[in-house]
Amino acid sequence: MADHKERNQERDDKLVRLFSPAVPARVEEIIGRTGTRGEATQVRCKILAGRDENKVIARNVRGPVRIDDILMLRETEIEARRLNKGGK
Repeated sequence: MADHKERNQERDDKLVRLFSPAVPARVEEIIGRTGTRGEATQVRCKILAGRDENKVIARNVRGPVRIDDILMLRETEIEARRLNKGGK
């Protein structure tokens, strides 16, 4: 029985090492669609915890998103490039 618990603990420890800690951020503004086919949405979000708490950054998000959604960011230093407003 103890051997089984030890194996489970080892497995859980390995899983924790696989994933980097995520930081929550709230979507403050939807800037627009981006990507070659408009598959991503550029948003401005406010970081809620961690080293960069209260910092507002632009990020690209895939999938449905709306204002006040919470995103879990793996990193908070890199900001998305500004959206081009012009065409060709």
